[in-house]
Amino acid sequence: MRAKALADDLDKSYREDTIVQFNYLPTVRGRLALNKGDASAAIANLGVAEPYELGGTRAIDFKWSSMFPVFVRGEAYLAARRGSEAARELQKILDHRGLVLNQPIGAFAHLGLGRAYVLQGDIPKAKAAYQDFLTLWKDGDPDIPVLRQAKAEYTKLK
Repeated sequence: MRAKALADDLDKSYREDTIVQFNYLPTVRGRLALNKGDASAAIANLGVAEPYELGGTRAIDFKWSSMFPVFVRGEAYLAARRGSEAARELQKILDHRGLVLNQPIGAFAHLGLGRAYVLQGDIPKAKAAYQDFLTLWKDGDPDIPVLRQAKAEYTKLK
C-alpha cells in the first residue's frame, strides 16, 4: 500500500507534469494492478500512456525509459493470456531500442515475446525469442530466478 500512497502523493504534487501523469503514474498503477492479479485494470491504467510512449524529453532521467508503460502493458496482456496484444507491445520495445537504451526491459522484451508466441501457439517464433533472451543473458548468474525460469520454459519448447 506504500507504493499506492506514494503514487497518490506524486499525483497531487505534480498535477501539471506530463511525464508524471502520462508515464510514471500509469506505469506504477499498472504494476500495482498486476501485483493484485487484475490485468484488466492494469491495461486500463496504462492506456493513457499510449500517446506519449514514443516521446522523450530532456527532463527524463536516463534511468527511466518512456517504454516502461509499454513493457508493463505487455506484461498485463501476458497475464490476461492475450498473446497477440502482448507480442505487439513487446515488439514495440525491440523496434525502438534507442528509447530503451540499456534498460533491462530491452532483454526482458525478448522473454515476454517468447511467452506471447507460446500463447499464440507459434512455437518456432517462441523458440527464437527465448534464444535471443538466453543469448543476451549467456553470462548472467545462473541462479537468477528469471534466468532459471526462462531456461525451463525454453526446454519445454524443444
